[in-house]
Amino acid sequence: MNTKICIDASNIREGGGVTHLTELLNIASPDKHNFGSILIFAPPSTLDKLVSKPWIIKKNSPDVRKGILYRIYWQRFILARLAREAGSHILFVPGGVDVSGFKPVVAMSQNLLPFDWRLILRYRFTLFTLKLVLLRYAQSKTFVKSAGVIFLTNFARKEVIQVIKNVSGHISIIPHGIDPRFFISPRVQIGIEHYSIKNPLKIIYVSTIDLYKNQENVAAAVAKLRNKGFPIELNLIGSSRPSAMKKLQDYLDIADPNSDFIKYIGAVDFTELHNYYANADLMVFASSCENMPNILLEGMASGLPIVCSNKGPMPEILGDSGLYFDPENVDEISDCMIRMINSVSIRKTMSEAAHQKSKVFSWSNCADLTFNFLSSVYDESDSKN
Repeated sequence: MNTKICIDASNIREGGGVTHLTELLNIASPDKHNFGSILIFAPPSTLDKLVSKPWIIKKNSPDVRKGILYRIYWQRFILARLAREAGSHILFVPGGVDVSGFKPVVAMSQNLLPFDWRLILRYRFTLFTLKLVLLRYAQSKTFVKSAGVIFLTNFARKEVIQVIKNVSGHISIIPHGIDPRFFISPRVQIGIEHYSIKNPLKIIYVSTIDLYKNQENVAAAVAKLRNKGFPIELNLIGSSRPSAMKKLQDYLDIADPNSDFIKYIGAVDFTELHNYYANADLMVFASSCENMPNILLEGMASGLPIVCSNKGPMPEILGDSGLYFDPENVDEISDCMIRMINSVSIRKTMSEAAHQKSKVFSWSNCADLTFNFLSSVYDESDSKN
């Protein structure tokens, strides 16, 4: 019997979660992965991005305008019934929260921020802080009771299990992949003396402007280097959280009021993002908390030399193919940049090594491992019934 899979993506609306679903369903094959059909519940904006195939049944999840309480009600009292009526055998929850009562469930951990109290407290007494605390509780309960849990990195697995103490189901480490369009051969590196204020070395940092992403510290490090005469330019790309954007803008109004060397590009359509990597000379990634740093993977594939945060799973992903700094220390960031910028040989060696390392991350492998895991969890659950 071919397994019928139900996916609850009702809380997947943007970012890496949508990319993961899109790529997974692009590659999914009933013949190869031994399933009959996929029933997916998601917001209309997410469903529109997903491929249409005869065996994919798309259903709208509750309208986000009805609020989170209605969505919880729908998940708790309606989702399981709809899944059973469709003949689903297993429920896959990539958003990490399940209150449906359906069995068996495979949950996925994609957000590590709720499990880091130190970073949660940066948001002080706000609704977002409350949201993170509630997510910590809800995801912990889900992971403990699920028949299977997918983590994206070993680091994420260790951090989450340290908090929840126990996972009764099976565990699998399944990293995300990289879109082939990001793969660009490393460029020929030239000395910093060949750059100028009119033709600066371009540094790129792609990430949502947020408190734990440390864009202000990166900007301060770049300003410090400019004051020392380095012909460099920082391009910040990503959407923004208002509180973090205000803090960053307040700093930029003082350090670079005319945007001469620090430029905020804003959000860029994912389909165009590879072009920005292609036009950069150096990548910085300064996040304090990640589950699976997809942006770091994109930079590696794009053949860029990378200076990187030493927090989270970044060393697990990048290995010895980059230079590391404490993202909360401006001096460390600037010193790391100086070392990379001043050495053509380090830039060459690091960019080539990172590019080669990125080749092991493929969406095809992610799809194979995911569907094999779903199948094995269902088979074991079915054998017990």
